[in-house]
Amino acid sequence: MGFFTRAKRDLKLNKHVYLMLLPVVLYYLIFHYGPMYGLQIAFKNYSPAKGFLGSAWVGFVHFKDFFDSFYFWRILKNTLILSFYSLLFFFPAGIVLALLLNEIRNTRFKQAIQTITYMPHFVSLVVIVGIMFDFLARDGFVNDLLNGIFGMEPIAFLNEAGWFRTLYVGSDIWQNIGWSSIIFLAAISSIDPSLYEAARMDGAGRWKQSMHITFPGILPTVTILLVLFIGKFMNVGMEKILLMYNPITYETSDVIQTYVYRKGILEANYSYSAAVGLFNAIISFILLFLANGLARRTGEGKLW
Repeated sequence: MGFFTRAKRDLKLNKHVYLMLLPVVLYYLIFHYGPMYGLQIAFKNYSPAKGFLGSAWVGFVHFKDFFDSFYFWRILKNTLILSFYSLLFFFPAGIVLALLLNEIRNTRFKQAIQTITYMPHFVSLVVIVGIMFDFLARDGFVNDLLNGIFGMEPIAFLNEAGWFRTLYVGSDIWQNIGWSSIIFLAAISSIDPSLYEAARMDGAGRWKQSMHITFPGILPTVTILLVLFIGKFMNVGMEKILLMYNPITYETSDVIQTYVYRKGILEANYSYSAAVGLFNAIISFILLFLANGLARRTGEGKLW
């Protein structure tokens, strides 16, 4: 049976499944693959009046200008450091919360903790940053608390470059730790209960059960999510940074996405910003393949 015959037969048998899949396919074709046609402007001196075809080719000039620019190492370093901090602190936070919630036997208390940790995820990012500005201002609650307890002088947290990374990652954990734990709790619920019964009969305590049954049971899920996280390693949350940063904190807060925004949208330097964005996408693509290759070797879980 040929490929086309099998495909036709499968399409006929599962036509309703493919029909449900059609909106998702169209979404990615229109909003993700379609715009890739515009990447050619990274190699041109693009002018909206001349269009894609009429603009002159310049090759890798914009990439060279970016690599030679004063801001290259700063924004690359900031992007890598913020992403690394998120990987180091934010990603494990959901796993830890899921493991802790799994050990709670009081159902009402467990539900209360889940509700409290889930709620910030549904709050607008603008509101979250607004709360940070209110609480962390010189006359805000945090400074009043520090002054009252330790007698410390007020600190303008959001106007000091040294505090930016801590505030960014910390607020990210607060807002999304509950939501990120959901998939790990689902993975924990699929573990065979008989494994815990056998462990208890062998004298294993709660800690050993967690380390030798629960965590290994969710390890394939953790690995897949880790691969996906590394795949977007270079895509730091631009919207949140735009709301939080200012010229005073550019030293530690300016990342590739915010640089592309300023160059492309504010300065209308479309070709240069497209080149910078393409560089960022290529790095993310390489990291995704490397992470998936490593996951395939470990055998715990992979995307393909």
